Amino acid sequence: MYKHAIVRRPGKSSVRGLTSVDRGKPDFERLIEQHRHYTNALASLGLEVIELEALEEFPDAYFTEDVAIVTPEISVITRPGADSRRGETLHITDVLAKFRELKYITEPGIIDGGDVLIVDQSYVKRHCIVGLSARTNQPGAEQLCDILSEYGYQGDVVDVPEALHFKSSVNFIDSHTLLVTQTCFSLDCLAAYRKLVVPEGEEYAANVVWINGKVLIPDGYPGTQRLLEENGFQTIAMPVSEIAKMDGGLTCLSLRLT
Repeated sequence: MYKHAIVRRPGKSSVRGLTSVDRGKPDFERLIEQHRHYTNALASLGLEVIELEALEEFPDAYFTEDVAIVTPEISVITRPGADSRRGETLHITDVLAKFRELKYITEPGIIDGGDVLIVDQSYVKRHCIVGLSARTNQPGAEQLCDILSEYGYQGDVVDVPEALHFKSSVNFIDSHTLLVTQTCFSLDCLAAYRKLVVPEGEEYAANVVWINGKVLIPDGYPGTQRLLEENGFQTIAMPVSEIAKMDGGLTCLSLRLT
């Protein structure tokens, strides 16, 4: 069960952040409203939400998940793949150090938290899957797997197919079930899991986040919501239209701590 969530308020510069999609410029006031809706949902599910101040010099800093990988044992400060985001890590260490020992990814490694999926299959293994993407390279993935191996995690490294980050396409919804896109269904490292595949045309909806027995899903994807609910998962639909314009998803808006 998660007890805390670290989020960062979007700054006015957030509408000028990095994006690989062409969905138009975000409406800042609506972005703030959607971010507030998200933080309120976390609080309603029993988490203490720690909201950090906006960083105007770093337009993408409200995607807090990319700058650290948090496990029950340790926090690993990343080295983000985008040069413009490297300085964000300096602004997350103080708050994380209150909860966990810190370790660091170092040059030549680069890694974004959005490329790292950690599933604690307590009956089988602790599993860390790292996706290689434009934002995560082999040295970064190997450094993370080496660090986490000290705590009993099995590491797997895979190529990210057709997405910005690995968790754009694969996320856990309980300790043995994953929500995946069709392109990731046959990955060897996922063979031991039960997999639910999002409907064609709803690939964005694979980016969901499990929070204390509920699954937060992006609003506007009825096929995915129905799939989850028919399989016994309780869902909460979240508005994310402005977040999606900046390549964002529900997982990347917070660091969740047990």
